[in-house]
Amino acid sequence: MPFHLKDSTRGMDDNAYSVEPAAEQPARPARRGRSRDELKSFRERLTHGTVHKPEFEYELLTMFARNETSAPFAMPALCFIFYITSMFWASFTEATTWIAIVSISRVYMLDQCRRLLAIPRTEVNVGQWRRHFTRIELVNGFALAAFALIGISINNPTGVSPATFSSHVFIFATLMVVLAIRMTFASTLPRLFLAGTVPMTVAVAGRLFTLGDPFYFALASMAIGIHVFFVYLARGLHSTALAMVEFRAEKDSLISELEEAGAISDEARRRAEAANKAKSRFLATMSHELRTPLNAIMGFSEVMEKELLGPIGSDIYRDYARSIYQSGDHLLCIINEILDLSRIEAGRYDLHEETMRLTDIAEDCQRLVKIKADAKALTIVEDFAPDLPHVWADPRALRQICLNLLSNALKFTPKGGRITLIVGHTQDGGQFMTVADTGPGIPKEEIPRVLQAFGQGSLAHETAEGGTGLGLPIVQNLIHLHGGTFDLQSELRKGTEVTVMLPPQRVLHAIAPLQPLGQERHRDPAPRPARQPRMRPVSPLAPETMAYKVAGEAR
Repeated sequence: MPFHLKDSTRGMDDNAYSVEPAAEQPARPARRGRSRDELKSFRERLTHGTVHKPEFEYELLTMFARNETSAPFAMPALCFIFYITSMFWASFTEATTWIAIVSISRVYMLDQCRRLLAIPRTEVNVGQWRRHFTRIELVNGFALAAFALIGISINNPTGVSPATFSSHVFIFATLMVVLAIRMTFASTLPRLFLAGTVPMTVAVAGRLFTLGDPFYFALASMAIGIHVFFVYLARGLHSTALAMVEFRAEKDSLISELEEAGAISDEARRRAEAANKAKSRFLATMSHELRTPLNAIMGFSEVMEKELLGPIGSDIYRDYARSIYQSGDHLLCIINEILDLSRIEAGRYDLHEETMRLTDIAEDCQRLVKIKADAKALTIVEDFAPDLPHVWADPRALRQICLNLLSNALKFTPKGGRITLIVGHTQDGGQFMTVADTGPGIPKEEIPRVLQAFGQGSLAHETAEGGTGLGLPIVQNLIHLHGGTFDLQSELRKGTEVTVMLPPQRVLHAIAPLQPLGQERHRDPAPRPARQPRMRPVSPLAPETMAYKVAGEAR
């Protein structure tokens, strides 16, 4: 046999130095695990001496044992009927000996079936038990075959008496019944079915063939053909039982894999949540450590830029100081956004709620961004519903929501565009705030990414003035803290519309006075009840003629 050393060496080098694609790397452990499972299954089949997997053979073996123990008196009762009937053509001694042998074999088979079911699965050698049951069933088959031979010396083979004819037909019918019953009980183990039925079929066919009559020849041939038919039926039942066991094993395997995958997924989710909370706690606690040096940098750079302590002497240094201040201010805004989002995710953002008007918040925010809007020649249109009632909310959080939405609109709206700020009622009694712009818009497939932390749309990089991508996530989380809803609608090249809605539970409605102002009527206090007059005697000496007068004075 020639050896291709060069090709094998090249294959070794390729495997040693090549890097598989990421999609193929998980396939190698899966193939390795599959090969290990196949090798383990092959070893178990060799150890137990089985054709199929030992667990499948064990299930088929226990199904046979359960079938036998579920109806322990069926076969003995049927054999007792055969015993009574055989008295018409056989001697008492032969029939009694036959029923005794059959009963002993059946009792021993039931005892071994119960013993198998009582043994733990790990202690069962499937091959040994299957051979043991085959030997017992073979003895049982020979015992049943003896029924076709009892009385054969008494009957006249050439006789045509009704008793003789009936005995032969009854023996043929007995074979059919035994074949049907044993196929039902032992179909899961085809070898046991053959061991328990072939001896009786041979005995019945042999007895009928020895009679030398064409009718009995036909019965014998029919007995052999019916036995072959029952063998095919038993194989079909065995295949069905084996398929059922395999499907059940696959179902159990899938359930276990799903449970394992679910446990792994839950553990990974718990770890991810714990890591996310740890990150949020870390950033939330770093607020003071990050802001303190940054405030010092901004403060000193502002002092240097304005030359509060004296002239710098160089315009370049003054520009440097201005750049340091602007960079620090931008960095401070980013840190504030990150810390705000971290506090929200960590559950450490507390709402300080009070009575306020949503229109007042919108007007304040519009005045703050008006200078930047005028610098870009943008028009801010206000559309506020009149006489909006107060709401119960956190003014700082709502102001941050409005400023973030207006800042995004200012960034993404080109020069000469328009920004619309709308405040009004919702259909269910709540209030909403909408900021619409005429910017580039967001593709529908990018909207989920925009709503994630640090997410930005593809067109935003071309037209925006820069940002961290935290504005909308902060808005979404803050409005959810108020129990409200967030909605973003965008059409490519036409603009974006963002709406935040407060639930009706946060809207405060004034209670109407019970009496119109200026027409109040005060109810007079209830008069005190009059005191009952008290009677007293005039003379205590004559009680029978005692006169009474009214004592109206109060005691």
